[in-house]
Amino acid sequence: MKDGFSILYPFRSETEYRQLSQTACHDLGLDVICKALTNDNAEQNMIMNTISRMTADPRVSSFRQKVFSDILALPELRTKMTELFEKMEFIRSFGTMHKNYDEELGIWHLYHRLDELKDYINCIEAMRECLSDTRIKSQGLTELREYINELYNEADFAEMKQDISALKVKASEVQSITLGINVNDRFEAVSMGLVSINSKPFKKSGIVSNFADAVSSKDKIQDTTDWNGDMHYHQIDRQQTANVGAFVEKLAGFTAVRNTPFVDGNIRATLVKTTDGDGTANSTFYLESVINKMLSSLVKKLRDTLTKYANVAIVNVSQLIPEFVYYIRFAEYIEKLAQKGAVFCEAQVSEDGGTDMTARGFYNLKLASVIENQSEIVTNNLCFDSEHTIYILTGANRGGKTTVTQAVGQLFVLAQGGIHVPAESFSYRPTDCIFTHFPADEDKTMDLGRLGEECIRFKKLFSESTKDSLVLMNETFSTTSFEEGYYIARDSVRALMEKQVRTIYNTHMHKLASDTNELNLNNKGARTASLIMRSNKGQRSFKVEVASPEGMSYACDIAKKYGVTYEMLTGKSEGEV
Repeated sequence: MKDGFSILYPFRSETEYRQLSQTACHDLGLDVICKALTNDNAEQNMIMNTISRMTADPRVSSFRQKVFSDILALPELRTKMTELFEKMEFIRSFGTMHKNYDEELGIWHLYHRLDELKDYINCIEAMRECLSDTRIKSQGLTELREYINELYNEADFAEMKQDISALKVKASEVQSITLGINVNDRFEAVSMGLVSINSKPFKKSGIVSNFADAVSSKDKIQDTTDWNGDMHYHQIDRQQTANVGAFVEKLAGFTAVRNTPFVDGNIRATLVKTTDGDGTANSTFYLESVINKMLSSLVKKLRDTLTKYANVAIVNVSQLIPEFVYYIRFAEYIEKLAQKGAVFCEAQVSEDGGTDMTARGFYNLKLASVIENQSEIVTNNLCFDSEHTIYILTGANRGGKTTVTQAVGQLFVLAQGGIHVPAESFSYRPTDCIFTHFPADEDKTMDLGRLGEECIRFKKLFSESTKDSLVLMNETFSTTSFEEGYYIARDSVRALMEKQVRTIYNTHMHKLASDTNELNLNNKGARTASLIMRSNKGQRSFKVEVASPEGMSYACDIAKKYGVTYEMLTGKSEGEV
C-alpha cells in the first residue's frame, strides 16, 4: 500500500518545490483570491500554502489539472465528498478517538469508540462509492480509488465492521450486574467486587426477603459469594418517603432505597449507593470503575486494537480532506464566476520545453473577483518565446500596466496549481518560482533609502532566479532621478537577458523600451521587446501590444484633451511670433 497518498503532490521523491515569498503572494493578489474562495481562515491558509509552492516539473501540473477537471465536471461528487468530510471532521473534533485523559479509560469509553470507528468506516465506504463513478478519468482520482480500496481491504474494515456490530449486540444483552459488597462488624462497606454480568434484568418481586433477617440470621449468611437467589432487587420509588432511609444512613453510612414502608422494625430495602463524599456518588461511574478493574486487561487489548484501526481510518484518509477542499473551493468559485460570464480554460502544459507561454484572452482574476459585470473586463494576448523573453512595458499611469503584469503571474500560479485559468487559451512551460519587484512600503526603506532598498532586493531576486523562473518588475529603480534609474535598469535588463529569465518590466522609462533593438544586438541569448498599453486619442484601452513606446505621442494626446498645447494655450500656431 502506498504511504501517504496525495492528489496534490505526486512524484514526491522526484520533485523539488520552491516557495513563493509572502511579498510575491501579495504582489500577485493571491491573498485577495484566497479570501474570495472561502471565509474560513484555515482554508485560506491551506490554499495559499498550496498555490505558493511551485515546481517546474510539468508532470505535477498535468496531474493536478486532470484531477481538477474531474472535480469541476462532477458537482455531485463535490457535494457528497463535502458532506463526508464535514461528518469526519465532526467526529474528529468532538469524538473520543484522540482525546487525552489522565485516568485509564474503560468499558463505556470503549463502546463510544466502537460507535465512532463504525462511523468512520461508513464514511470510507461512502467515499469508495463516490470514487466508483465511471466518469472519473484523471490519474489522481482513479489511483485514489485504488488506494481507498486497498486501505479498506488491508485493514479488514469489512470484518471489523461485522465485529463491531457483533460486539454491540453482545453489549446490548447486558441487562444487569451483580455486585458483592464486603462489610466490617459495623456494617461499613470495605470492598466491592463483580459477581456476575447478567442477560436479564432484576424484576420487581412481591416476595422480598427481609434485609434485617438476612444479616441477623446465621443460616442466611453465606460462606461463598455465589448468589443463592434469596436476595431480591427493589427499584427506586422516589414518591414514597419514610424514616428508614435516614435510619440506615445513620446506622451504616448507606442510603437505603426502597419502595415498602417500615414494617416491624425490619428494613425492606436494597443498598445501592455509597457514602456521600467518597467520589463515587454517581453509580454509573462507580460501576464502571468496578467493571474496569475486573476487565482491565481485556479493555486495554480492545482499546489498542481499536486505536490501530482508527489510525488507519483517520490518519490515512483524513489527510486527504484538505487536498480535496483545495480543489472543491476553486471549482465552486470558478463555477460561480462562469455563471456571470467569466471565461476559463484548462491550461496546456508544454512537457518538451518548447513553448514558453502563449496566452489568449487572459485577464486578472483579482480584478474579476471584485467586478460584478464580467463583460467590463478587458482581455489581452501575450507570449513568451525566443524573440520575446523580456518585455519592457510602458504606458500611462492607471493604464493597466500593473494589472496585466499581475495577471501573467496569476496564470502560472493557477495553472501549476492545477486550476483552470482566466483566459480563452493558455499553453506554457512551468516556472520553478515567481519573483516580484514591486514598490516597497516606506517603512521598509527608511534605513537604506528607496533606491538602496530596491537594489538589494533586485540583487537577491536575480541571484535566486533561473532560466525557468518568471520575474515581474513594477516601476523598479524609479525612485531616483531618471539618469540614475535608467543606468541601473539598463544593466539589470542586460543581466536578465544573459540569464534568459522570462521577465515583464513595467516602467515609465520610455527610453529603456526604445533601447530594445540596441540591447538585442549585443546579446546572443534572450531577446527584449517593447510592450505598450495602447491608447486611443488619449483614452486608455487597457490593451497591450508589442510596439515601440508611445511616449511623446501619448503625452500629446493628453495635452490636446485638456487644452494645454502651445497652440491651444496661446492661440498661436507653432513658429508664429
